Amino acid sequence: MHRPGIHCRNETSTHPPPGFPVTTDQGIDAVVVGSGPNGLAAAVTLARAGLSVRVYERAHTIGGAAATAELTLPGFHHDVGSAVHPLALASEFFQRFGLNDRIELTVPEISYGHPLPGGRAGVAWHDIERTAAGLGRDGPAWLRLLAPLVQNINDVADLTGDALLRVPRHPLTLAWFGLRTLEQGSPAWNLRFSGETAPALLTGTFAHSIGRLPSLSTAGAGLTLAAHAHAGGWPLPTGGSGAITRALADDLLAHGGEIVTDVDITSLQQLPLASVVMLDVTPRAFLDLTAGALPDRYAAALAQFRYGNGVAKVDFALSEPVPWTAVDLRRAPTLHVGGTRADQARAENAVAHGRHSDSPYVLAAQPSILDASRAPAGQHVLWAYTHVPAGSPHDQTEQITRQIERFAPGFRDTILASVGQSAAQMQKHNPNHIGGDIAAGAISLLQLVRRPVLSGDPWSTPLKGVYLCSSSTSPGPGVHGMCGYRAALSALGHEFNVHTPPDLSPPRSAHPLTD
Repeated sequence: MHRPGIHCRNETSTHPPPGFPVTTDQGIDAVVVGSGPNGLAAAVTLARAGLSVRVYERAHTIGGAAATAELTLPGFHHDVGSAVHPLALASEFFQRFGLNDRIELTVPEISYGHPLPGGRAGVAWHDIERTAAGLGRDGPAWLRLLAPLVQNINDVADLTGDALLRVPRHPLTLAWFGLRTLEQGSPAWNLRFSGETAPALLTGTFAHSIGRLPSLSTAGAGLTLAAHAHAGGWPLPTGGSGAITRALADDLLAHGGEIVTDVDITSLQQLPLASVVMLDVTPRAFLDLTAGALPDRYAAALAQFRYGNGVAKVDFALSEPVPWTAVDLRRAPTLHVGGTRADQARAENAVAHGRHSDSPYVLAAQPSILDASRAPAGQHVLWAYTHVPAGSPHDQTEQITRQIERFAPGFRDTILASVGQSAAQMQKHNPNHIGGDIAAGAISLLQLVRRPVLSGDPWSTPLKGVYLCSSSTSPGPGVHGMCGYRAALSALGHEFNVHTPPDLSPPRSAHPLTD
């Protein structure tokens, strides 16, 4: 039967091992809807287990939020969604997949920077001791707060992965992490510090979660990011985030998988018969796909799943680097532009109450300072977004430009072109980003445990063989592939009685520097 779209097929297929059923429609065992990092992680895991896999993608290109494209001018390569990847080296899936051996990941000397009024700045170096030395009298407090988490980063990654769904294997790390989250997620968050720089620097990581400040959920997520900054670092993929997608797609195709683009799946009835269906979609989209087929109680739980506020994004093509007043920031690939801790709290709390901030928190990335392939010689790209109320139709280009100009006078004069996207447009581009919510679900303490339902296996659904694998499931947002990986392992166990994870390691020739 003819099916629309572009078929990316590798003709050398792998045969399922004994015990795996082969379905109709050219022997497809598993169908995946959505080609974001989680959908592709699920597809790769199932294909490596010996199943035949087909991925459907509604867009013309694959990758979802992990894609790179010329959005402004020819030769300027911008990240469509995610730009910096704190979890790329820490993710169990990417470690098993050997991502660092498949693409070139640059771990910068500075993980992130934070401009402050008067030409000052906080700098989170990869080296925690160097960071502390630059924080003056708050340096020892920074070390006491983060050093235990950095020294036990694998335990932290396990805890914040999906350990919330089971008894944690590292109770001491849980205690360290929990006590620090309680402190930094409460009105007591300033008691540890005496200066202005350290708390502002830390708050920049908290604000990634698009939530009220202070709160337990933003503090927990931010402390995790801050710890990774001093452990594995915040790496950038050479060539952009699309390099991660290409590595996943290449592995899938090499193991017999297919990718079909330009196909919008609006009902499960559209899909070919398969033993496993993996859905890289939100709970809201799942309800639509099933058209009343779900049990009432489960459907009601999905309907109660909450989505958060959104982002408005701007991509800039620049004639030269951003002229940050604080010279160290010219070497920082990632920046949190929002002023003091109090300034950032005001901005984020305005959004939490449904208002646009006049002086917004801006998350910015300038990857071309490390990766010359991202722009023509001597020129640069800048990726930036700010937080806005869910569904906001307002372009925030001027607000973002003004905030950057505040700490980098002359920035406007470097802009060759820019393309802004409102929160409403973000959803139009990617339906998983409801109202511009790039986390595919509000980040709250409750929804870190109930994501999307309270269960030890939140990826499985009441429909036989159907699994959710998007960021709306545990462990939540980020380019880490863990939602897809865990969903695929669940499917292998339930449908095929296979409980040993497949080998995901790359071939020896896969390293980008040896190809």
